[in-house]
Amino acid sequence: MERWFKLKERGTTPGVEVLAGITTFFTMVYIVIVNPGILSQAGMDFHGVFIATVLASIVATLIMGLGANYPIVIAPGMGLNAYFAFTVVAGGGVPWQAALGAVFIAGVLFILLSLTSFRYMLLDAIPPSLKHAITAGIGLFITFIGLQNAKIIVDSPSTLLTLGKLTEPMTMLTIIGLAVSLILMSYRVKGYLFIGMLVTAVIAWFTGLLELPDTLVAWPSGLSATAMQMDVSGVFTHGLYAVIFTFLLITLFDTTGTMLGVAEQAGLLKGGKFPRSRGALLADAVGTTAGAVLGTSPTSAYIESSAGVAIGGRTGLTAVTVSVLLGLTLFFSPLVSVLAAIPAITAPSLIIVGFLMISVVQKIEWNDFEVVFPAFLIIVLMPLTYSIATGIGVGFIAYPVLKAVRGKWRDVHPIFYLFAVLFFIQLVFFSH
Repeated sequence: MERWFKLKERGTTPGVEVLAGITTFFTMVYIVIVNPGILSQAGMDFHGVFIATVLASIVATLIMGLGANYPIVIAPGMGLNAYFAFTVVAGGGVPWQAALGAVFIAGVLFILLSLTSFRYMLLDAIPPSLKHAITAGIGLFITFIGLQNAKIIVDSPSTLLTLGKLTEPMTMLTIIGLAVSLILMSYRVKGYLFIGMLVTAVIAWFTGLLELPDTLVAWPSGLSATAMQMDVSGVFTHGLYAVIFTFLLITLFDTTGTMLGVAEQAGLLKGGKFPRSRGALLADAVGTTAGAVLGTSPTSAYIESSAGVAIGGRTGLTAVTVSVLLGLTLFFSPLVSVLAAIPAITAPSLIIVGFLMISVVQKIEWNDFEVVFPAFLIIVLMPLTYSIATGIGVGFIAYPVLKAVRGKWRDVHPIFYLFAVLFFIQLVFFSH
């Protein structure tokens, strides 16, 4: 174990690593409830997505732990699952099988990029402010979805949207659950999202809004409903090129940014560089590809990994511990399916994660007009058009145009002009 994980070299012990893994697990396990709940709204089988979520997370996290030796967890990403379900499938009228095909192609491209230096060129082509704007826009988008699911925000014939009836039992329970999670968050309680879910579930049970299943434990079953169901040919039939690009782009820089942040917190960067970055990126790339085969949306590195690092996690043993615990959740699908069916249990997580994502707006260069206005368009248009891809597309078109108008066209990376042209063609001539 010492030889594999280099525990002494990194100043840690097996006990500390296991404790860090347990801590990380409780901060991110909410995804096994939320992700199948979101994707099932796209017509996918809940139990199949649940198993796919857990297995894809285990595969990617084990590669991260055993291959790259980092205390970083990978699982289906928040925001990307909402984009998959509500924009591509529900909004675009695309069968979920074809959407999985787009995830698979994006995963394969990610694997190829991870093996080459082109990944750095792709990341460097996008200004940091636009990267932050995409993260913030996705945060607003999933917060909006959470508010809608809880019926805190509802449709209105006159104003399109309005405040819902807060005295509705499920809406009131959502507000209570949100308050519980926020209180736990304010006191820096580890795993506040998961604990908030459990408290809300208990309240729902006492008030008759939740009925427990006959059995809480069952042998995992149902994966056949989603596994190997991807339709790669449907990607071309429906022209999902922008979807592939969106999956790839967000997964690539979101994962890279998260990994750099966690590695820096753990003191694992060397001279500002990220050692073994190829193996770390491959873990996510393989996770995304495997997830498409199994039946779930793209994976991403989880910032919740920082909770384990704060406890002392410094090696891949932390990630391996999380993988083992995730494996145990496979046997609780009856309980998970009941919890995910209650909007009040899952909506607070969407709202809070959105809040955490939008906090990156402080990193945007607000004094640079040519950058900040495209960033503004990205942030605003994602929730208003109910499409992550549309928000990115409009922002990516506006950026080079404004730079060129100001005579600064040389400041734009050549590959960014290609991005702008592709998005222009997609937005103008194809369904989005």
